[in-house]
Amino acid sequence: MDKVIIAEELTLSYNKDETIINQANFSVDSGSFTFITGASGSGKSTLLKSLYGAIKPKQGSLVVGGAQIKNISSKKLNFLRQHIGIVFQDYKLIKEWTIEKNVMLPLIIGGFQKSVSEQQVHKLLSHVKLNHQSGKYPLELSGGEQQRVAMARALSHNPILILADEPTGNLDDYSAELIWNLLEGANTQLKTTIIVVTHHIPENMKIPYKHLHIEFGTIYEVT
Repeated sequence: MDKVIIAEELTLSYNKDETIINQANFSVDSGSFTFITGASGSGKSTLLKSLYGAIKPKQGSLVVGGAQIKNISSKKLNFLRQHIGIVFQDYKLIKEWTIEKNVMLPLIIGGFQKSVSEQQVHKLLSHVKLNHQSGKYPLELSGGEQQRVAMARALSHNPILILADEPTGNLDDYSAELIWNLLEGANTQLKTTIIVVTHHIPENMKIPYKHLHIEFGTIYEVT
């Protein structure tokens, strides 16, 4: 099976005095579902940031989608990010834009035709039960609704990889279930590779998954 991510002796840090991730070795198969767990401050979000090039490796090798992150050019990194969907803890919605336009953002960047973009956005907002809110603005929505918008945006351009940082951390049960169903559906139906950072793996996962755990800077697979 093809590997979407390959890390070899990967070391991550924000400064020379503190190592966050130390000489990690792991890989992620194309079309797989992976959870990353660990205590608060263990480096989960740092690792996720490295996967979309927000942090470059201090040492070792990190290959994402065939691109070596350590020395990737800005042009190639931008191209890579066009094939990644990211769900942030704090949503990162554009408050001056409507819900519809927020979901459309990756499609605008990708240069898709307006009619195609509108059709895709309508479909995704239906999936997250927010079509009736399409003309509203982020601050008019609850936190759970904003996260559902963020998930729709991450899926809008049919990415090959979705990176989600605590996507259900502060959500009500209804919104959390919608998010998990969307992620599972993207994985099983679209063969999208999913990586989720979380404190708790849901007990009712219906699909097989890989579990990577971070402890004291070391990453190991839980079997």
